Amino acid sequence: MAPTANPTDLPTVLFVCVHNAGRSQMAAGYLQHLGAGRIDVLSAGSAPADSINPVAVEAMAEEGIDITAATPKVLTDEAVQVSDVVITMGCGDVCPVFPGTRYEDWKLDDPAGQGIEAVRPIRDEIRARVEALVRELLPA
Repeated sequence: MAPTANPTDLPTVLFVCVHNAGRSQMAAGYLQHLGAGRIDVLSAGSAPADSINPVAVEAMAEEGIDITAATPKVLTDEAVQVSDVVITMGCGDVCPVFPGTRYEDWKLDDPAGQGIEAVRPIRDEIRARVEALVRELLPA
C-alpha cells in the first residue's frame, strides 16, 4: 500500500534537481537548519550523481551548515506522495505530479562545474527562498 500522507504532523518539503548534488542539497541543508526540526526535509534527483558537489559543501560550510553526510538519492513516487510541497530546480518533466501536492519551480543556475565565487550567489538565492518558505510554513 502506497503512503497517502506524511506520518508526522510536520509539513514535508521535497527538493528535486537532476543530480541531487548541489542546489537541492543546499536547499535541504538550509531548511533543516532554519526549520530546526519543525519541517521534514527530503531531497532527491531524477538522475542522482555519485556524490555531493564539493563546492556546494564548501559554500554551505561558509554558512556554518555541514552537508557532508548527505548523499544523492533517486527520486521516487513515494517521496513525492508524502510531501506537502515539492520544489523542483531544473528537472523539467521528469518530476512526477500528484494531485493535492503543491509544486514550485525555482529557476536557479546549476552549480555543477562552477567555482566557489559562482556558487555563493546561487547559495544566497537558495537561502532567501528557503527563509521565505519557512515563514510561510511556520507562521509566527
